[in-house]
Amino acid sequence: MMLSLVRRKVAATASSSLSGSLGRARSAAVLSHPRNYQLQTQYLKSGSEQIHSFCDQGHSDNSRHVRNVVSNIRINNSTLVWSRSYSSDSGELVEAVVPYMGESITDGTLATFLKKPGDHVDIDEPIAQVETDKVTIDVASPESGIIKEFLAKEGDTVEPGTKIAIISKSSEGVTHVAPSEKPPSKAVSEPSPAPAEKEKMDKQIPKAETTLPKDKPKVPSPPTSRSSPSEPQLPPKERERRVPMTRLRKRVATRLKDSQNTFALLTTFNDVDMTNLMKLRSEYKDAFLEKHGVKLGLMSGFVKAAVSGLQNQPIINAVIDGDDIIYRDYIDISIAVGTPKGLVVPVIRNAERMNFADIEKEINTLAKKATNGSISIDEMAGGSFTISNGGVYGSLLSTPIINPPQSAILGMHSIVNRPMVVGGEIVSRPMMYIALTYDHRLIDGREAVFFLRRIKDVIEDPRRLLLDI
Repeated sequence: MMLSLVRRKVAATASSSLSGSLGRARSAAVLSHPRNYQLQTQYLKSGSEQIHSFCDQGHSDNSRHVRNVVSNIRINNSTLVWSRSYSSDSGELVEAVVPYMGESITDGTLATFLKKPGDHVDIDEPIAQVETDKVTIDVASPESGIIKEFLAKEGDTVEPGTKIAIISKSSEGVTHVAPSEKPPSKAVSEPSPAPAEKEKMDKQIPKAETTLPKDKPKVPSPPTSRSSPSEPQLPPKERERRVPMTRLRKRVATRLKDSQNTFALLTTFNDVDMTNLMKLRSEYKDAFLEKHGVKLGLMSGFVKAAVSGLQNQPIINAVIDGDDIIYRDYIDISIAVGTPKGLVVPVIRNAERMNFADIEKEINTLAKKATNGSISIDEMAGGSFTISNGGVYGSLLSTPIINPPQSAILGMHSIVNRPMVVGGEIVSRPMMYIALTYDHRLIDGREAVFFLRRIKDVIEDPRRLLLDI
C-alpha cells in the first residue's frame, strides 16, 4: 500500500514538472516561428511515452528518462529562441544587391568596397563599386543601418541581383550572441606549484651551459660562375609587378584589336590654319561666357565642321552590316575622353541640331561625368562618327583607330606655329595636323579626301557655316 502511494506521488511530481517544461518550450517555439509547432507536438508525444514508461517500470530507471527529455527540450528551446531574434523574416536584416547594369552588360567585377563591416550607412549610400566593360557602377545601400557582413570578395565576378552585403536596420553591433550562450571565458590559469616542488623541479632540470660555442671554421665559398657574354642580363623578378587588367582596359583592348582585324584601315592627312578660329574665339569668349555660362572652346568648332562634312559626304556616316550598307539620317558625334581608368567615348546626340553653345555645354557635362566615373551606359551607346583630340596631350601626328561599329574617326593634334607661305610671303601661323582613318571597304579615297578638305575649309573660314557654302 505504501509502495503504491509513493509511486503515484513520484509520477505526479515528474508529470507536472515535465508538463511545465514542455509548456515553456512550446511557447518559445510558437513565438519563434509557426513552423516549429509540429516539432513541439513531437516533443509532447515523446514526453507522454516517457511518463507512461515511468509509471509502468518504476522510479529508479524512469527518472533518467525524465531528465533526458527536459534536457533535450532546454537545448532546442535555446536554439529556437536564437533563430527568432536574428531571422531575416523579421525584417531586421536587408541585403544589398548588384543593380541592373545595362542591356549589353551581363556581369562585372567587384572592384572595391567603400565601407567596412560595422560601419553605419545611410539609404542609397554607395557601399561598393562594380567595374564593367564600359563604366563603374555603385552598389547602394537599400536601407539605413549597420553593415553586418559582406557576402562577396573584391575581385569576384558578379551579376545583376548578386547579393554582396547584409545590412542590419537596428543600431546594434554586428556580433550576435544567443540568449542561452555565455561569452567565452578566459582559460583558468593552472595553479603555480608549491615552493618545495618548484625547487625539486629546478634541481631535476639540467642547467644550460653558459659557455659560448666556438666559432666553426669558415668554409671558403665556391667561385661564382661567370655567365658567357652571349647570355642576356635580365632584371630580377623582384623588380617587376604583375597587376591584373581592369575590365574596362580589357574591353578597350578587345575592341581595338577587333577593329584592326575587321576593317580595311586607311588614313589620310591634312593640315589646318587655326588663325581665324582662334581669333574668333579670342574676340567673343567673354561675351559667349556671359550669355551662355560656358567657355567657348575649339572642340565645338570641329564638331560643327564634322557635321558639315558628314552632310556633304553621307557615306562617311554610314556603316556596313553584312551584305548591306546602313545610311544614318542622324549625326551622333562620339568624343573620345581619356580618364584615369581608361578611354571612354560619350556621345553628343543629334549634333546637327545644336549650335556652338549647346555643343560646349554637352561636352563639359559629359567630360565631367567621364572623369568622376558617373557616366552611364546610355550616354556612351551608339554614335555614328568619332572625334579624338590627342592634341591635349601634345600629340603632333597620329593614325587613330576606328571605333566599331562606325566607319571613320577624325584625329585632332596639337597646334604648333610653323612657317607658311601666305600671299607670297613666309609668315608664322598656328597649324594643326588632322587625320581621318576610314574603312576602305566602304569609303573610297575620293570621299575621304573631300570630307577632310571640308573640315579644313570650315575651320580656316568659320563664316562658311553661316553662309552654308
